[in-house]
Amino acid sequence: MNRERAIQLTYFLLRVVAGLLFLQAGGLILFGWFGGMPDQPSPPPILSQTGIGGLLEFFGGIALLLGLNTRLVAFLCSGMMAVAYWQFHAPQGGWPIENQGMPAVLFCFLFLYMAAQGAGDWSLDALLRRKREHALSAR
Repeated sequence: MNRERAIQLTYFLLRVVAGLLFLQAGGLILFGWFGGMPDQPSPPPILSQTGIGGLLEFFGGIALLLGLNTRLVAFLCSGMMAVAYWQFHAPQGGWPIENQGMPAVLFCFLFLYMAAQGAGDWSLDALLRRKREHALSAR
């Protein structure tokens, strides 16, 4: 396997796994998967901060998994994770290791990277781009 192909494959796997993990977090909030959120009604009110976060995590995770509108979705999810860290984790202590904020920090910067990088070659974004280019060249 050449280097470029290995980079494409590992980025694809990174995007898919991150999307899968994120949609599971949203499923926990919205549908009570894996025991649901402690001390929270399941589902929370959709227009509450928790409900909106669950929607972004669930549907954003699906979009990232598929590589659909990746730059925009990843940017929104990155911002959501930054808010989650500063609002919920940072007040509990100064370092992510002590305030249980490491996943939020990692997701924030992972999604920021994806927003800059785009979906990659193995994604719905790339498939739709190729179809558009093919349709334009056929004219």
